[in-house]
Amino acid sequence: MLYYLFEFLENNYDLPGTGVFYYISFRSALAIITSLLVSMVFGGRIIEIIRRNQIGEEVRELGLKGEENKAGTPTMGGLIILSAILIPTLLFAKLDNIYILVMLVSTVLLGVIGFIDDYIKVFKKNKNGLAGKFKIFGQIGIGILVGLVMVFHSDIVVKEKTVQTNIEGVYDFTKEAKKSSKTTIPFFKNNEFNYDSLTSWMGEGMSKYSWLLFILVVITVITSVSNGANMTDGLDGLATGTSAIIGATLVLFCYVSGNIVAADYLNIMYIPNSGELVIYMSAFVGSCVGFMWYNSFPAQVFMGDTGSLALGGIIAVVAILIRKELMIPILCGVFLIENLSVIIQVGYFKYSRRKYGIGRRIFKMAPLHHHFQKLGIHESKIVTRFWIIGIMLAILTIVTLKLR
Repeated sequence: MLYYLFEFLENNYDLPGTGVFYYISFRSALAIITSLLVSMVFGGRIIEIIRRNQIGEEVRELGLKGEENKAGTPTMGGLIILSAILIPTLLFAKLDNIYILVMLVSTVLLGVIGFIDDYIKVFKKNKNGLAGKFKIFGQIGIGILVGLVMVFHSDIVVKEKTVQTNIEGVYDFTKEAKKSSKTTIPFFKNNEFNYDSLTSWMGEGMSKYSWLLFILVVITVITSVSNGANMTDGLDGLATGTSAIIGATLVLFCYVSGNIVAADYLNIMYIPNSGELVIYMSAFVGSCVGFMWYNSFPAQVFMGDTGSLALGGIIAVVAILIRKELMIPILCGVFLIENLSVIIQVGYFKYSRRKYGIGRRIFKMAPLHHHFQKLGIHESKIVTRFWIIGIMLAILTIVTLKLR
């Protein structure tokens, strides 16, 4: 909203300094500062409200050291995270930008799914929360919405190649901005993959149906990453810190994808108007870091599914919008490992029970972070080590832009 105010002042009154709001870097800095202030300053007040209303965590007895100390800790702190994302975005981003609109709608919808789950757990005293099938249905619905917007909205286009035309650094395009079914894939020639190739082999004209497969990919990515973040949210600061690391990487990707000079240098697709996502993701990182003030060990508040489902879903949607969804397995490797540990544990338990008559386990407990707790490693050390792994994966993801 402030962008339009300063644009009005610049155009009508020519006030000095108002033009600074045209710079994404300046608005991103304001967004991250504001999100930090919202999450840290108002976060304490929200926690107090939650505590007064006795909205506390009911800890399941898993036989883990220190779990009894977490009982009664205020939950639904994801409301702090979502507020710290939405407020700066509404203040500093261009609200008529299609990428910002998609993120605002996705954030609210993901937050609603998580909030309903937490509400059932806390107020209805049902530890199972919202039935898994309804969570999945909600995530599928968001995936369909995002996929259809990507495929059919006229403002979502790419310019695939750029050329420097003179020594002053003026850039031109070899192609006009157009709809494209291409995305970024690591380790392949030009780092590009065309979804059309998935259906074109079926015959002439079949490539036009590739968007159906693309939407399936979108649904899979959003569902997997959202649930992966939810699985990771089991130790103080683990999901929050990991999400901040991934978010900071996506800030860089959003910037280079929406900047013509950077896109040309890296030889990647230039996505017009996607630079506004830098502001959104800056607020995302600020909200995670600010929330860590209260969520680091020992946690004063838990984010609940209101936060964890939203964080994962937001990461997935942004990656899809800037056509980096196929890099998710590397960038979100921590979420992937946590997800896989549960799948492997459950799968092997069922298989061994069927074969030997008694269920056997590969890990002492799943998700994976609980396995390390069972080994006697302190919670803080596990979280720090997972963060280090997250940083290494983020660096590897960035490096893949130049590995072809």
